[in-house]
Amino acid sequence: MRSAGDVWEKVKSLMEAGMTAVSIETWFGDVEAVALEDTRLVLCVPTDFKRNIIRTRFQAVVEQALKELFSFDVDVALLLPEERDAYARQAAEPFPAGGDVNKYTFERFVVGSTNEFAYTAAVKISDEPGTKYNPLFIHGQSGLGKTHLLHAIAGRTRQNHPGCRIMYVQSEDFVNELIGNLRRGIDMQNFRDKYRQVDLFLMDDVQFIAGKDSSEEELFHTFNTLYEQKKQIVFTSDRPPQEMLRLEQRLKTRFEQGLTADIQPPDYEMREALLKNKAAERGISLPKPVLSYVADNITSNVRQIEGVVNKIMAFQELMGAQVDVDTTIRAVRDILRAKENFLPSADTIIQEVARFYELDTAAITGQSQNKEISTARNVSMYIIREMTQLSLAEIGQLFGGRHHSTVLNSINRVEKMMKTQPELMEIIRDITNAVNSAY
Repeated sequence: MRSAGDVWEKVKSLMEAGMTAVSIETWFGDVEAVALEDTRLVLCVPTDFKRNIIRTRFQAVVEQALKELFSFDVDVALLLPEERDAYARQAAEPFPAGGDVNKYTFERFVVGSTNEFAYTAAVKISDEPGTKYNPLFIHGQSGLGKTHLLHAIAGRTRQNHPGCRIMYVQSEDFVNELIGNLRRGIDMQNFRDKYRQVDLFLMDDVQFIAGKDSSEEELFHTFNTLYEQKKQIVFTSDRPPQEMLRLEQRLKTRFEQGLTADIQPPDYEMREALLKNKAAERGISLPKPVLSYVADNITSNVRQIEGVVNKIMAFQELMGAQVDVDTTIRAVRDILRAKENFLPSADTIIQEVARFYELDTAAITGQSQNKEISTARNVSMYIIREMTQLSLAEIGQLFGGRHHSTVLNSINRVEKMMKTQPELMEIIRDITNAVNSAY
């Protein structure tokens, strides 16, 4: 799951195709990303004048870049600094009614053989929170419906137990909030009360906690407090607890002491059902040959299937074309081509490595011999070699003109370390997943 800041940087780079660098810096240089919701990017604009200019001249450009990035419509909300404070206060409250709770319900979750167990467990804890299956740990690849289930749990729990205090948080936001409080010397009691005085605690993508000592410590005590009070806890992750090699053993034990449920990629029948469901939500009916073609060719995840339906619908509306197999092929060929030929840029890889190690990209590509920077540099070279078609010499040019033999030594060093340090393999896996998610 990408952070709001990462998405905003990617959006600005996409806008470079139709805007000058000067224009982007003038109108967006001091615009900050506040939050990324499921279908909305929230930005903070310093003045009302600039907000009006962006709304009238550039909002459509920003939303088009978001659609290009996600393959479905994402709205933009523009806040002034004083409105940002109100938004932050609202976000800090227990899970709000409406919004995602209304959109992502159990009724709108397509159930099949690959997700039925996780779905059934989620319904059960929504009816009887804290009584059994605590914690519930749902794991699976990105885009298979884990976040949908979290929101559905929140919505149904609120319906069944109106006074229930609910907290949903993405693990990266939990980490960033904690780090921000520690750096600013803010009293930690408010932070702890926020997460420990709830009846239902939902954390998305908990794998990002692994290896972050202070965050693991806070989550450990938050878990214990909630569990001892028989409050319901739900986690999602892209892998089961035993595969989180950098995670403290005491947290692994707690994650595994409840119920673990996995979600697998949808099979053919489920992909057809998903297509029908997503199309019906948008008021269109897809002929059987179209359903078969898309179900045969789009196999990875629910989110991509939703993107395909949006693309078909847009093609029909804009081109006035009848929805048949030929039209569908024309409408989704970019998505299919991207799936087959995806090659990330070296810059994207370096940015993701820098983000993981909390370093500047300039430090990684520079000459520093600091141990942590050198490790990040070696990891960057290894992943670039694995994920792109750049030669050793071309990789060396990205890192201050290093000789190809130096690059080869760095790659060999990483490969050797991976044999004795399983944690490094997990780090590379996390960074590689982040690179893939950037597109």
